[in-house]
Amino acid sequence: MPSHDARIPLRGAAIPTAVAGVVAVALSTALVGSKGLIGALFATLLVLGFFAFGQVALDRLTRNNPQMMMTAGLLVYTTQILLVGVVLAVFKHTTLFDTKVFGFTLLGCALIWTGFQVRSAMKAKIYYVQTDSSDDKDSKPGRQP
Repeated sequence: MPSHDARIPLRGAAIPTAVAGVVAVALSTALVGSKGLIGALFATLLVLGFFAFGQVALDRLTRNNPQMMMTAGLLVYTTQILLVGVVLAVFKHTTLFDTKVFGFTLLGCALIWTGFQVRSAMKAKIYYVQTDSSDDKDSKPGRQP
């Protein structure tokens, strides 16, 4: 996938996730206090960081070999979910922030990211058939008319 096509789902997913994170931070601060603020903020930043890095990694992995898109996509997504699971296991018994707020914000932001990434990819007009232009015919090896 060319890099300009990769930015469409990234931007289409990051903005709604950030908005949802701001709402989660405001609600958790109002309902739980400072520990809720820290938990929601950490969860939002974790989702934005992991999933944005995953999108960039997917773009780099498939730049020269677009046939590997599905394999690379599954690998990147599985790695993201495993890393989120590791973070959840590490901070399971922490007293730094409210773990319930952290978990619910993480789940909500991850679902919003995934949903809006799918939505923006479905709405993007990405052509999968490349037509030959007159300049490309001169540079292509093989049979020419």
